[in-house]
Amino acid sequence: NEARRLNHQEVVEEDKRLKLPANWEAKKARLWQLREEEKKKECAARGEDYERVKLLEISAEDAERWERKKKRKNPDLGFSDYAAAQLRQYQRLTRQIKPDLEQYEKLKEQYGEALYPTSDSLLHGTHVPSKEGVDRMVADLEKQIEKREKYSRRRPYNDDADIDYINERNAKFNKKAERFYGKYTAEIKQNLERGTAV
Repeated sequence: NEARRLNHQEVVEEDKRLKLPANWEAKKARLWQLREEEKKKECAARGEDYERVKLLEISAEDAERWERKKKRKNPDLGFSDYAAAQLRQYQRLTRQIKPDLEQYEKLKEQYGEALYPTSDSLLHGTHVPSKEGVDRMVADLEKQIEKREKYSRRRPYNDDADIDYINERNAKFNKKAERFYGKYTAEIKQNLERGTAV
């Protein structure tokens, strides 16, 4: 009987959910935003900081749980593909750009609406960059090149090292094996070279 009653309750709940309009979730979210806007206005009228009032309503357990979630999320996902890496670099470089608003205003006065090109514009080749702009770009490019060189340095080839490989791929494999197992196999290798191996 209890199972039948619980099943009936669940059926009633599901029926209610199905009868709701398709955009109910969006409406509910919008309603929540409107309530939040009202709370912000009330706090502003009282002269209080809304963020502070909002934080006072949150329990310590909820705050800790959100902090743990935040810590778990790693903002730096590392290398996934070249397009993502290029996008990250582009965003980093554009954040560093400091726009020259005075120069922009001068160009706006000079060109007027033609500063914002459309498909009918014939401005191609008329812009001459300033000396300072070119110097700034060159300095930025040199800084990028310097950073790139630090990031991945070329390992020098050692002529005196023992040749225990047949091609580049095998050389890399041997280096990796040496790195992990070298301390265990050093004595065996010496015995083999001396000819005293058992």
